[in-house]
Amino acid sequence: MASHKHAPLAVRQSLLLSLWNVMALLLVVGVIVLIAYGADVATEPLTALDIAPLSLDPANLPIYAVRTMLRMLAAIVFSLIFTFLFATVAARSRRAEMVMIPILDILQSVPILGFLTFTVTFFLNLFPGRVLGAELASVFAIFTSQAWNMTFSMYQSMRSQPRDLEEVSSSFHLSGWQRFWRLDVPFAMPGLVWNAMMSMSGGWFFVVASEAITVGDTTVTLPGVGSYVALAIKQQDIWAIGYAIAAMLAVIIIYDQFLFRPLVAWADKFRFETTSSGPGPKSWMLDLLRRARIIRVLTAPIGWLSHVIWNLRFPSFVVFKPSSAQAKPSVMLDRLWVTLIFIGAIFAGYLSYNYLRGTIGWSEVGIAVVDGFITLLRVIVLIVLATLVWVPIGVWIGLRPKLAERVQPLAQFLAAFPANLAFPVFVVVIVRYGLNADIWLSPLMILGTQWYILFNVIAGASAFPGDLKEAARSFHIKGWRWWFKVVLPGVFPYYVTGGITASGGSWNASIVAEVASWGTTQLSTPGLGSYIANATTQGDFPRVVLGIIVMCTFVTLFNRLFWRPLYELGERRLRVN
Repeated sequence: MASHKHAPLAVRQSLLLSLWNVMALLLVVGVIVLIAYGADVATEPLTALDIAPLSLDPANLPIYAVRTMLRMLAAIVFSLIFTFLFATVAARSRRAEMVMIPILDILQSVPILGFLTFTVTFFLNLFPGRVLGAELASVFAIFTSQAWNMTFSMYQSMRSQPRDLEEVSSSFHLSGWQRFWRLDVPFAMPGLVWNAMMSMSGGWFFVVASEAITVGDTTVTLPGVGSYVALAIKQQDIWAIGYAIAAMLAVIIIYDQFLFRPLVAWADKFRFETTSSGPGPKSWMLDLLRRARIIRVLTAPIGWLSHVIWNLRFPSFVVFKPSSAQAKPSVMLDRLWVTLIFIGAIFAGYLSYNYLRGTIGWSEVGIAVVDGFITLLRVIVLIVLATLVWVPIGVWIGLRPKLAERVQPLAQFLAAFPANLAFPVFVVVIVRYGLNADIWLSPLMILGTQWYILFNVIAGASAFPGDLKEAARSFHIKGWRWWFKVVLPGVFPYYVTGGITASGGSWNASIVAEVASWGTTQLSTPGLGSYIANATTQGDFPRVVLGIIVMCTFVTLFNRLFWRPLYELGERRLRVN
């Protein structure tokens, strides 16, 4: 009789397992179809874009959303590869760090229009007459809005690893390759996942510029949500903008449920703590992937190959020693290295001077520098305000896993909300009430970049060791002492990563925030962003180059004089040993 009683339960379990397998199979087929579709449209002739011009018909939005999502996913993959390579070399080689981190400062400060100005023609000529060239130009533009904060996040994690973990990896005689996969990547994973989420959302901020590309006489419009928004703004179609917002929300919910929530739940096992913590984040998608037998069968060869690759022992010349075991630096080699860097910088400056001196006078340089100081003032004020607002909120959310799970899609949507969609409201209100555009256009700069601070603080609070929280409770540390002695030092390295990327992102955002338009009405405010935007629209390459050089100089000096000392403070005094 007992066997008969348990028979219905066994049948239900069998049906449930079958349902998991069917759902998993449908997902696998869906991914294959998406990849095949992306490859098919990318190989079409470029004339296909003219045959089927962009339309504001909302019936086209689903396919536009799919194409935008594929571009952003391709960009995030390239960003991850770049992050692994760049951050690892910079964190493990002191001499490489001397060059690579300033280069990273410069790269994040180069505006997306600056990249597009010089790369669109290259990619179009790389695949002449094919949509693939334009698609690569768009993916590269999105990549430039995603990669830098992920790289800073992993660099910060590798530099702030607990010394006991470094000593354990040394005692097991791990090679540089094994150490990377068994220590560096797992320890960086919680912060990296949240920054990848921010990168995906931040990519929406520049998706309009990446899909509706206009540089001088060259205009390329790719079907997508970004180009749809650009056309809606041009035609002043408020209903189309509403449809675009709905499509964005749908895409964000899709990749939140199918990609980032599973990653957040999976990365929770890499939290560094010595005591048990509360229940971690959950994901139905991760449960499906774990329970579906077909997924285990399909991924078994990949898992075996990954295990073999991760356990390879490469020759000693690629082994990176932990920071606690590095040999005493050679003064002679350091001087030689700095000399080479100085010569390279002088040569680059000479080439730039030769390019600009024929068309740019010193008066124009003065105008660009003054505009740079105006934008710098806006960036400082906005970063201070964003810090005061989002650090307490980020800590509050990050220390509550269930709340973080619920807030995650909302935060992604707010981070993804392009400033371009707020232009109609700002322009109409400023014009109608006669407000000062120099002041009221400024919030558009921080609209998309303030979330770098929030996401990084949430990541830092989520990864906060449980034993430290228990120690604070045991010693009855509360109130302001709890904030300044416990939590803020714990999330400080993550905040610096968010602050430095938010600062660089704000400079980038000034390109679209200091020149706002709605139909034929255009508002412009003095600043380096409007300087570069106007030069790009006119196809004035020398002025574009000058504006980029000035912006890179401001951002690099600001990072060197302000953010880099904070990095060193977090590494030296606020490191978990």
